[in-house]
Amino acid sequence: MNIPIWPGSSSFFPGMTPFGYYDYDYEFQQDVDRVADWCSKRLGFPIMEVELQDLNFYAAAEEAVTEFGMLINMYSTKDYMLSLVGSATSSALTNNVITPNMGRVVNLAHNYGNEVGSGGDVDWKKGYIVLTGSVQTYDLDAWADINEPGKNIEIKRVYHDFAPAISRYFDPYVGTGGGTQQMLDSFGWGSYSPAVSFMVMPLYADLLRIQAIEMNDQIRKSSYSFELRNNKLNLFPIPTVSLNMWFEYVIVEDRNNPIKADASGKVTDISNVPFDNLTYKYINPMGRQWIFKYTLALAKEMLGNIRGKYTSIPIPGAETTLNGADLIAQGREDKLALTTDLKELLQSLTRQGQFEQEQAIATAMNYQLGKVPLPIYIK
Repeated sequence: MNIPIWPGSSSFFPGMTPFGYYDYDYEFQQDVDRVADWCSKRLGFPIMEVELQDLNFYAAAEEAVTEFGMLINMYSTKDYMLSLVGSATSSALTNNVITPNMGRVVNLAHNYGNEVGSGGDVDWKKGYIVLTGSVQTYDLDAWADINEPGKNIEIKRVYHDFAPAISRYFDPYVGTGGGTQQMLDSFGWGSYSPAVSFMVMPLYADLLRIQAIEMNDQIRKSSYSFELRNNKLNLFPIPTVSLNMWFEYVIVEDRNNPIKADASGKVTDISNVPFDNLTYKYINPMGRQWIFKYTLALAKEMLGNIRGKYTSIPIPGAETTLNGADLIAQGREDKLALTTDLKELLQSLTRQGQFEQEQAIATAMNYQLGKVPLPIYIK
């Protein structure tokens, strides 16, 4: 079988690459034939035959561009993933400036807000139990069976304490009635008693009296407290009257549910970050040179696989050994070196890498400035 090999030139038109990612980009159409000619000459043509066709070079060029774009997108994803999670998958990120934000960091902190009641994304609900005189222990699981059937609850706060000292500070028989009361009403103090105290007493006197009331309750009265174990509530002191005691709680299943919202159409992980293939015409000469070299490395590996089919072939009076293994090794080494260099460059261009570089520059600058002689002023 006489299979055609590289004739020395090629003419590209759309549809000749495996995937057609860049077929209609005019600059790719121009470069792909040039890089095919360059690769063939680097492989020894026309002194030696190159057992490749134009389609092989085109496939290698398309793969090189895609590999270049994949590495760039991968490092961009790594750099901005915190800001991208939750954004729309319909967003066009390629060739756009991505502005980082603190949204995801705040979302990660929601768990702490849930536990301490300072925010978060889990509802704190309120309920109450009816206290009965002389009954100290109350089963909140039994309450949940009635009010939250089929759900587990976790108590977050129990409203069981002394009445505020400020409510016992005022004497209801001072400063009421007559013109004084009307004046205090006009100041917005009429609901407090004795409101006149706000006019004739310094604030530290109020604080001292409130503190005295609180210490009196703490030392001379039974301390208000409670124990909560396995949702069994023990109250101290033992209630003597019937009243409603309120508490706050969360539904355990809501707190433990890792999926808080519908994620359809949103970025959830690296697999659906909306980075597209790069637009070839926007790739600068530095990037294209990397692509050309990677295309050559792929062509070497491809040609090595073809020549490796036969380690040697007979010729009149002797036989010749093909260099398939050498080409494969060279192609793989070149690909590894190119990929490693590009990864190191991209890592240095991440936000972390740039901050580290700026820090190094600032340190070196301070060192240099420290060597500058200081002027001496004589007065």
